[in-house]
Amino acid sequence: MIRTSSLTLAACALLAGTALASAADVTYERLLNQEPQNWLMNHRDYGSQRFSPLEIINKGNVKNLRLAWAMPLGGTSPNEYTEATPLAEDGFLYITDVWGVVYKIDARNGTSGTVVWKMNPGQERPDRNRGVALWGNFVISVHGYDGRVVATDKESGKVVWDKKIGDQPDLELTAAPLALRDSILIGASGGDNGVRDWLAALDPKTGDMQWKTFMVPAPGEPGSETWKDKTEAWKTGGGALYVTGSYDPTANLTYWGTGNPAPRYDSAYRPGDNLYTDSSIAIDPKTGKIQWHFQHTPNDNRDYDSAGSQIVIDGKVNGEDRKQLIHANRNGFFYSLDRANGQFLKAAQYSAKVTWTKGIDPKTGKPVDYDSKKDVQTFNHDWKGDRSVVQNACPDVHGGTNFWPPSYSQKTKVLYIAGNEGCANIVPDETAHVRGKFGGGGYVNEARITSSLAVIDPASGELKARKDLPYPNHSGVLSTAGGIVMIAMLDGTIVAYDDTTLEELWKINMGTGFVAPPMTFAVNGKQYVAIASGLNPVGRAKLARSPEMRDRSNATMLFVFGL
Repeated sequence: MIRTSSLTLAACALLAGTALASAADVTYERLLNQEPQNWLMNHRDYGSQRFSPLEIINKGNVKNLRLAWAMPLGGTSPNEYTEATPLAEDGFLYITDVWGVVYKIDARNGTSGTVVWKMNPGQERPDRNRGVALWGNFVISVHGYDGRVVATDKESGKVVWDKKIGDQPDLELTAAPLALRDSILIGASGGDNGVRDWLAALDPKTGDMQWKTFMVPAPGEPGSETWKDKTEAWKTGGGALYVTGSYDPTANLTYWGTGNPAPRYDSAYRPGDNLYTDSSIAIDPKTGKIQWHFQHTPNDNRDYDSAGSQIVIDGKVNGEDRKQLIHANRNGFFYSLDRANGQFLKAAQYSAKVTWTKGIDPKTGKPVDYDSKKDVQTFNHDWKGDRSVVQNACPDVHGGTNFWPPSYSQKTKVLYIAGNEGCANIVPDETAHVRGKFGGGGYVNEARITSSLAVIDPASGELKARKDLPYPNHSGVLSTAGGIVMIAMLDGTIVAYDDTTLEELWKINMGTGFVAPPMTFAVNGKQYVAIASGLNPVGRAKLARSPEMRDRSNATMLFVFGL
């Protein structure tokens, strides 16, 4: 880990001195051992830690952070938004908008951003897009409901290959691709639409399919016995992969989280544990075979996905060195697993209020109310009236955390989780059991939603601190070697905290909210923080629960800050 400013400055100065007309290929070796000034993949590193070794911006000077420049994104329709993390390579940024348009932006002068090229894929309709991957001389992008993956030449902006891999109506591609040595991993989503989701590997040179593994098993496959219905619910069973996975190069395993089963609120329609939904899964990237799984919420009826970041760390648990996979789940709990075999190690509640279960069994990691003899789980339901409505379900159906990523600091050795605080009443709808309407009902609650920044020690499994915040956070967390932790909220506020005390060090409100994560990069010896704005429909609905925010403006921008 880079500890000193002199090293990071030297690296950036070396870059500036070369004045390359075109950047080098993004090789597997570069992805594995990233230059400190760059951010070459969605979570920055294969471990999904979202920690930057840069410390030019630090606790002592972050108070001087100012807007360096801003750039509009999209702009072809009202109420657009951006969920993408910009990638940074040697002063050039790569980002997508809601239409799947890929931008290459020259950010080297530090005072403005210049669009080098745009690749417009001609996407039929807007959709969530969480960013691109860099591989070789290609920028790899996914394209929503089109079900397409496109490789663009990094220098010219010309399309090299364009493959349609979507195989079902209403399937979506929203997670940023994961680039490995010889493959590009693509996760399918759209589970709430009645999609049977999968993870696929493509040949990065051609886009040809190498393998595809479904997250909901077909009859006769391992795990199929956990779908005990007579309606063939497995065919539309969900299990979306909408957050980019991680990778352990030593074990040669990739780790992905899966979404809820469908229909999401009516678990009686699909009795059984419904594997491999709501699970952390280890997969052999050469073959696509599932090596192990751990299911967090069996027979889920609250939309408690496990699709969030699967974070790779090495640390001690009970005094013993362990190779861990840690995960902040949408259900309000943090989990620590042995990433070699999926063995449950620790759990801790990070959400302030959890009502769906009375706790997590310290031996099995299952909810203490889970009954293996039941095909339809009730957990700790608070029924209303005729038992058709689950009331006061906490966390809210969107979490806890969700697609917005936590960050593990290599400096403090703790995990920072941005989690929403609130509850919902859940109303299943048995008439919605048709493809395209598998929401299966809805949720009703007009109460205010807030958020918190929770700090978990993965070694002890303890909640070390929680900072309450006035508005929801659908953006996530960035931590750095400079000792700062940065978040952004739906009301447009960006905040930097001391990574040890959680003291507020800097704050600004940009007038438009955020559902994309912050990141940081350096060029010409200067460090910058970048974040894209614009509220998605869920974010607008959550923010509207705060009456003073119901008329908040919305703009899709890329903001870049520097000292």
